[in-house]
Amino acid sequence: MLKIFKKFTLFLFVLLLSIVIVGCKEKEDEIPPINTKDYRTEVRQDVDPVVLEELELGFKFFWETANTDLESSGYGLIPDRFNTLTDGIGSMASIASVGYGLGAIPIGIEYGWITKEEGYERALNTLKTLMNMNTTHGFYYHFVNRKTGLRFDNNVEVSVIDTAIAVNGALTVGQYFGGEVLKLAHDIYKRVEWDWYYNKDVNKFYMEYKPETGFAGTWNEYAEQLMVHVLAAGSPTHKVGKEAYTFMKFNSKKADKTNDYDSFYMTWTGSLFVYQFSHAWIDFRNIRDEAGVDWFENSVNASKASLAYAVSRSGDYKTYNEVSWGATACDGPNQYKGEYGFGPNSGGSKNRIVDGTIPPCGAIGSIVFTPEASIAAMKNYRTYDLLWSKYGFVDAYNLGEQEGYDDPSINIGKTGWYATDIIGIDKGISVIMIENYISGFIWNMFMDNQYVQAGLEELGFSEV
Repeated sequence: MLKIFKKFTLFLFVLLLSIVIVGCKEKEDEIPPINTKDYRTEVRQDVDPVVLEELELGFKFFWETANTDLESSGYGLIPDRFNTLTDGIGSMASIASVGYGLGAIPIGIEYGWITKEEGYERALNTLKTLMNMNTTHGFYYHFVNRKTGLRFDNNVEVSVIDTAIAVNGALTVGQYFGGEVLKLAHDIYKRVEWDWYYNKDVNKFYMEYKPETGFAGTWNEYAEQLMVHVLAAGSPTHKVGKEAYTFMKFNSKKADKTNDYDSFYMTWTGSLFVYQFSHAWIDFRNIRDEAGVDWFENSVNASKASLAYAVSRSGDYKTYNEVSWGATACDGPNQYKGEYGFGPNSGGSKNRIVDGTIPPCGAIGSIVFTPEASIAAMKNYRTYDLLWSKYGFVDAYNLGEQEGYDDPSINIGKTGWYATDIIGIDKGISVIMIENYISGFIWNMFMDNQYVQAGLEELGFSEV
């Protein structure tokens, strides 16, 4: 009789446990309510027209170049670049462009450039595309075919940073719309295996992965991967704790204070995008980590250093001055270069390219850090007709050397060089940062996400 009672008790326990588990799963799978929050309450007035013009045309780039064929497995995918001379949309999409394009959707709605219904449809179906695409442990290929969503070619890596930007865009529209969009955004985020892309033996994230060759490189110091640390620390499924963040900070070098800027953590090349990309989504203005590190002020000082360097080299290159500054990865006279950057940088002068090339997105992406200097640069850029297009500023320009200065690496003649393309990530940082400058809108949505807050808490951040 006792054995029967024990078996019956065990049966009841298992049954109750099963009910609890099923109940939890059903709750987890429920579609959240439609969001009714207003994330855009404090809006800056008297914004300069050139700022608003770049914002609107930049939004249109993402809206108009996306794949809108609902029968296509690549619906919502956005090209890596757009040729302004031919109106050419290439077949290669950038997964990071998709992230920035998703973040731009709520902006377009709030300004009335599209309806909320149009934005909802684009966001929902783009997230369905991302959910249905082939991934490697939840990570996306950096470049994919715009129509099929498949890896663009065998040279393309599975990218941790570009996946993070795509996830950031997904979480942003998820917070804006709520409902099925938020559920899809969370599903996309939860399946990313951050711990797989992480080398726990050295407390570093890898930089890239290819199926043919495996992992390569590691993130050794401060750069744009700050967002990866936050997303990984907040993951409810594949968490990476604060060890990686702590090591990154410990391994980063600081620039000395000067008359133009205070000390800050440097990056390898000095390219400004590394001080901007994570900050497009995460509002570091009023939070510090346990050691009191202020990453927002770090980017303020890095931006000031970029401006100061441009002024210091104005005697060598015609493009460099107080209203033309902000070297960052971009197109140049000798094709795209990721090493465009100004000193000081941790990799030294041999690991950065300085040839007179300036991309507008460098100063624009720092508009939240150096608003007056960034807007002054935008006004200057707008005076060059060849630097403007149907989607706002083209990627970069170079006016050549000053008389008497000889740089053998470039040969662009007396008329200067102007890019012909829009690059998605460069336009993306411009659009997102401009709106953050105007209203903090993207920051407000992204920071309201529960997993982002969990990640920041795990890394030891708190309000000040």
